[in-house]
This record gives sequence, structure tokens and C-alpha cells, in this order.
Amino acid sequence: MNFMRLFITSLMAVCCLLLPSAAVADPVLFQVDTFEGGSQGWFTGGPMVPPQPATVVSGGPTGNFMLLTAVGGTGPNSRLSVLNESQWTGNYIAAGVNLISMDLNNFGATDLYLRLVFEDPMFGPPSNVAFSTAPVFLAAGSGWTSVSFLVGADSLTPGLGTVNAALTGATAIRIYHSPNPGFPNPVFPIPPITAELGVDNIQAAAVPEPTTMLLLATGLAGIAAKVGRRRRARKE
Repeated sequence: MNFMRLFITSLMAVCCLLLPSAAVADPVLFQVDTFEGGSQGWFTGGPMVPPQPATVVSGGPTGNFMLLTAVGGTGPNSRLSVLNESQWTGNYIAAGVNLISMDLNNFGATDLYLRLVFEDPMFGPPSNVAFSTAPVFLAAGSGWTSVSFLVGADSLTPGLGTVNAALTGATAIRIYHSPNPGFPNPVFPIPPITAELGVDNIQAAAVPEPTTMLLLATGLAGIAAKVGRRRRARKE
């Protein structure tokens, strides 16, 4: 390796160390995107398409909302997909986030099958991709509807690598429409569609694990039985 090639390689390595990681800021429980201050890091675009901020307009359930438009056919904006590479990146497992809720409105005339995907692209294609196994169905003309996407091994399917790796090192999260679960998949990619989707109040949350729910239910049943015994004792 000559001196110039060694110098360039070393310079690139130093630059990579100095660049901030996209996964520095982990998602935070109960963080919420209301779009009152703009697109909040969400954008549309893709390969060979310059990223464009998602449109934000008034008229949502709590004010402004993000409006996504897909025009079908081929080329830019032919598919319904929006990406975030800022506040929704990081380690979901460490943050305790296992559910993402949001308000959605299908303004279009075509039913939508919506999924989340977690990816870890860094200076190249992702090594780990995990997408929603079951889509959230949103009928045409749905009106504003509150939906929830579970985030975990039981609700996500690995497209590349593992679900755990995708959730612990996410550098991008995407909301997209696809009736078929495969992503990424050269046979069934995100399909073109003509659609308009309103999105608002995207929130990180946590739901108790089944064991916790069982313990909670058992505890509540015990309390109820104790109250019942006291009431019977008083009557007697």
C-alpha cells in the first residue's frame, strides 16, 4: 500500500470515528411526535430520490399531522413509505419500548396494510432488518383511528440478521404499506399504490410482559376475593 492510499484510509477511519452515530439517542418511553413543530425527522424518498420532508398540515386529531401521499406507477413517491433516522433510532430493548402507537387516517380509496420496519444501515446497506409480521389493517376512508404496533421478537420477523440485533442497534425506522410481509424482498417489494395517509401522535410505550400481566391479574383477583370476604363478614 503506497503512502497516499494509507493516508486516505487513515483519514476515512478518523472521520468515521468523529461522525456522530445515528443510534446515540435511544428512544424514550412516552416520547411522542405531534408534528406541531414540523416533520420531526420523518422524510420520504429512497434510492436515487432526494429525501423530501413529509408534508405537515392542520386538521389532525390534535392539530397538525403528517400527510403521506403515494401516486402509484413507477418512480418517485410511487410507494407509501416514510422513514426516520433521528429520535426513533437506538436500543429499543434497553429503553423498554415494546409498543409504538399512533393515530392514522386513510384518506384514500384503497385499503392499507401498514407495518413497521427497524433497520441498521450505517455507511451502507443494513445488516439487520426486522418488520411487523402482522400488518395493521386500515380501511379506505377510515377516519382517525388509534392503532398500536407491537415491537418484539413475537411480533417482528427478521428480513436480514436477527430481530434482537435490529432492535438493539436501529439506525432507521420506517412506516410502510405492504399486504405481503416480505421486506426486503426482490419478489415482493413495497408495492406501488395510490394512497393518502394521515399520521399523528406517534408514541413510544411499554406493555407488561405476559408474566407480569398474570401476576397483576392474580393480585387483582386476590384483592377482589379479600374484599368479598370482608363484605360477607359484615353482613353476617
